[in-house]
Amino acid sequence: MGTGTRSGPYLRLLTWSFVLFNTLRFAAYLPTVWAIQQSGDSNQHSLWTWLTWFGANLTTAAWLYEQDGQRLGRVAIVSACNAAMCLGVSVMLVWYRV
Repeated sequence: MGTGTRSGPYLRLLTWSFVLFNTLRFAAYLPTVWAIQQSGDSNQHSLWTWLTWFGANLTTAAWLYEQDGQRLGRVAIVSACNAAMCLGVSVMLVWYRV
């Protein structure tokens, strides 16, 4: 495999896979939010893990923004949205522990 630009069916499949899995990932936050809200107990969830995911998604968004000539592309927006969800869950965890 070379390092050239890919096109055709492979790129379309990769793009749709990205869209599918990131949509699923976004939806996957909801059961955790629901479980914490319903139980009122956040002790079964790791704040360290959620803050790490927040940092990873946020720095990925920032890196993509810089790599794309300081333009906010779609992939950076997806990473920023995932960071926001991870931050939201982290805030919930702290809220229910205080």
